[in-house]
Amino acid sequence: MKNIVKIVSLSAVAASVVCASGYRIPEQSSQSVALSGAYVANSNGASAAYYNPANMSFNKNQTDMELSLMSIGLNKIKYEDNRADTMSGESKKESFIVPTIFISTKEYAGKGLRYGLSITVPGGLSKRWDTTAQKTSAEEFTLEVVEINPSVSYKINEQFAVGGGLRIVKSEGVVDSDGVVHATGQTAKREMTGDSIDYGYSLGATYKPDETSNISATYRSNVDITIEGDAKLTTLGLLGSGSYDGDAKVTVPLPAVSTLAYSKSFGDTTVELNYDKTHWSAYEVLDFDYDIAMTHPILKAAFDDPKDKSWEDTTAIRLGVTHKLNEKLTLMAGYAKDENPIPEKTLGYELPDSDATLYSLGANWVIDDKSSVGFGYLLDIKEKREVKNDTIDGEFTDAKAHLMSFAYRTSF
Repeated sequence: MKNIVKIVSLSAVAASVVCASGYRIPEQSSQSVALSGAYVANSNGASAAYYNPANMSFNKNQTDMELSLMSIGLNKIKYEDNRADTMSGESKKESFIVPTIFISTKEYAGKGLRYGLSITVPGGLSKRWDTTAQKTSAEEFTLEVVEINPSVSYKINEQFAVGGGLRIVKSEGVVDSDGVVHATGQTAKREMTGDSIDYGYSLGATYKPDETSNISATYRSNVDITIEGDAKLTTLGLLGSGSYDGDAKVTVPLPAVSTLAYSKSFGDTTVELNYDKTHWSAYEVLDFDYDIAMTHPILKAAFDDPKDKSWEDTTAIRLGVTHKLNEKLTLMAGYAKDENPIPEKTLGYELPDSDATLYSLGANWVIDDKSSVGFGYLLDIKEKREVKNDTIDGEFTDAKAHLMSFAYRTSF
């Protein structure tokens, strides 16, 4: 079976939206987009409910709400094969519109007790290829992930607050592939859909050594996405025909994330430095379960045998600067370096990931004492990556993502 192309079936959760390492999307609000994700220690208003629930306790004593709309655009990824021009190709352009909602309440019980709610899209992807060699394993990989995160914070004193919340993650995935997977010309086709609801938690703490500084730590737990759905698998050729039509399920991680953050204000300017660690090492293997064991050798090798992943933990360094130009206008800019988790031996067309550099900018405009609007733009540039493994021998280039976020904020 060494000649069989290794197909990663239904691994929609393993194809990238190219906004961070793997399939994680850390930027959810216009401030976070504008600051390249350096928005934990200095998170405030409604979006603190998601980025650091402890900071809700330091908000003004009012209920804050934020509605955001983010546009994500992905460039075509080009692949140049070292073996033959016919093996080269490029992915399709992708575009998405992602809405998010954040709420942070006023103080209750006179003790800095606040409640929050966020509805976000913390991970996801879409990667589609038209070219023959690539669409055999990744004609379409799409994942939609929505997280509902109720949270609470408590101010222990004027310098220290803690918070936490429940992660309720709803996922839906689609994967299609159709191509030749054996030297004899044996074909294999799949059509799979699935969904799941899974749970985790988030924690946050903030210490304010003085009026100009914040030191924060947050932790978002791993959520095992337990996709369950339907699979239609077929193969045809000299090795005989085979098929499967029934249930399929697989578990993959939405990884835990640990963050340490420090912010310091110098008059009207605030600088924040973040250190993120994404615990991708939880993704060790991709293994599917079906109602029956696959007996046809092509179906078994392509769709049933466990696929090694061996992903590695990654770190990201994020720097954000916020400057209050006047009473109406605040400007923001950010920079980040982000690692990718995929070792060369397990990288595939469904996720040709590489290390990235991020640049961003944005602004916030105060309308009146109860409302404001915001804008953020982020450019994510992936490095070229040369890969040689059992299925790939070539270079991936031109992977970029453009994020634009628009927000409306109000309080009452």
